[in-house]
Amino acid sequence: MLDNYDYREHWNNAYQNNAVEKLGWFEDDPVASVDLIEKCNLSKDALIFNAGAGATTLIGLLLEKGYSNILVNDISFLALDKLKNSINNNNNVSFIVDDLTNPTTSLNIKNVDLWHDRAVLHFFTSKDQQLSYFNLLKKIVRKGGYVIFSEFGIDGAKKCCGLDIVNYSEKMLQDRLGEEFTLLESFNHQYNHPSNGNTRKYIYTLFKRITDLY
Repeated sequence: MLDNYDYREHWNNAYQNNAVEKLGWFEDDPVASVDLIEKCNLSKDALIFNAGAGATTLIGLLLEKGYSNILVNDISFLALDKLKNSINNNNNVSFIVDDLTNPTTSLNIKNVDLWHDRAVLHFFTSKDQQLSYFNLLKKIVRKGGYVIFSEFGIDGAKKCCGLDIVNYSEKMLQDRLGEEFTLLESFNHQYNHPSNGNTRKYIYTLFKRITDLY
């Protein structure tokens, strides 16, 4: 990330100037994420935190499956407004506009059962931003909770939405999380955009928190 760059404005502009389904990370059917979430065997009232959700279709699918305690975050209020409209402002979903690299409101969250991140972490290119992100994650995810990452893989794209990104491997994600978390599953996933056919190579990982050292 660039110093002094206004990322809030960047993402608000992205959602203001483009139809959601035209954005490069749009998924019409987030099947890989849903499959990993289902493997966690969470109760329907488990607290699910969707980091940097944008206007994802995942939330609507989770509501259809009966999940009733979903907390959605993004730095862009415009993205969250679009998501609210897509799910008819469902009462089982709460919204937090917050910067995960400089969190404020998010610091008050406790006992998250599942942290889900698709295509968010890889935008944080500086060590300080990564440290803030992982400090927040470790602060609010409970022992026994789960973490799902879906980031551009090592052989994936080097930029997205005009920004540089960090390409991740399974080992890199494990190293960032540390010994408090154990890897349950990891796989590569090639995503073909439904609008333009562009291919993106992701790595998906599922971790479980086994100790609390924070």
